[in-house]
Amino acid sequence: MLSVEEALKMVDDLIATLPPFVQGLLVKAETATKVQKNKLVAGVLAVMGLYMIFGYFAAFICNVVGFVLPAYWSMAAIETSDKTDDTKWLTYWVVFAAFSVIDFFADGIFTYFPFYWLVKLIFLAWCFAPISENGSHKIYHRVLRPYFLKKQATIDKALQRASEAVGASLKAD
Repeated sequence: MLSVEEALKMVDDLIATLPPFVQGLLVKAETATKVQKNKLVAGVLAVMGLYMIFGYFAAFICNVVGFVLPAYWSMAAIETSDKTDDTKWLTYWVVFAAFSVIDFFADGIFTYFPFYWLVKLIFLAWCFAPISENGSHKIYHRVLRPYFLKKQATIDKALQRASEAVGASLKAD
């Protein structure tokens, strides 16, 4: 089981990946409250967890966290000369897209699984976690990539036929 110290260390690691202006706000909050910023963030995360179970805007918050933060980090990665961070974020977006398709068809799950938005939020955070083998890396390499490589030729042919059909219908008009 995860100890409090280990959990706070994970929160520190998360804080280190936040944009500088957010880190600055956390330092100000730490100074004003005299509570360590990792404990402030842990408290906010706990309240958010409860809200994600019982709150009205849980779906919106989940989608903002799963989209806005990774979009920011993706844009920052594009601006670096290092291509490994680009690959990391492309991998996240492939997994995010695959999950979004599955999510679309999972509407009925909300009735039976009240913790859905909290679990989805945790899942997406695991997918973009600042660790080398985060959720996106594992899902891409263990599930999506093998399937893609197996089906790529078939998918390419279907896309080519569809492209030709669309092109032909546009020329006919």
